[in-house]
Amino acid sequence: MISRSREEEVIFKHPFELKGIGRTLPAGQYKVVTDEELIEELSFPVYRRTATMIYVPGEILPATSIEMVTIDPGDLRVALIIDRSK
Repeated sequence: MISRSREEEVIFKHPFELKGIGRTLPAGQYKVVTDEELIEELSFPVYRRTATMIYVPGEILPATSIEMVTIDPGDLRVALIIDRSK
């Protein structure tokens, strides 16, 4: 199976929450990684998302540690829309 990872940066101007994290995250720039796999049955290249993760400050030592948390990309999209509407 052929797979790839895409990285992007998202910016939150206000503190925000995402399902599955359980705490409010500070405003700032966050790296998001999306893993995808090639659907080989088709005659042209198409990739299917298999996982989306975001790097967030660690809960215990936020200034010195980071966590990679699996998230739903739809929840991220909604959080960004809410952030931009404030």
